[in-house]
Amino acid sequence: GNRLLKGGNVLAPGGLVTDGPFMELKEAVGGYIMVRSDDLAGATELAKGCPILKLGGKVEVRQVDSMGE
Repeated sequence: GNRLLKGGNVLAPGGLVTDGPFMELKEAVGGYIMVRSDDLAGATELAKGCPILKLGGKVEVRQVDSMGE
């Protein structure tokens, strides 16, 4: 239930990394996996091992809102 911040990266099959995410009408976040990383670049590197990339899917890498902690 944590809110995701707007900025981040989008990782596509073949290792293509773009700024984003930019929601399209047909897309929705169905869930997420939390990882600990020092920065966005490190988290993006971890995401390159996500199995959905082998099926043509994309991975959004975003920061979780700290919610005032």
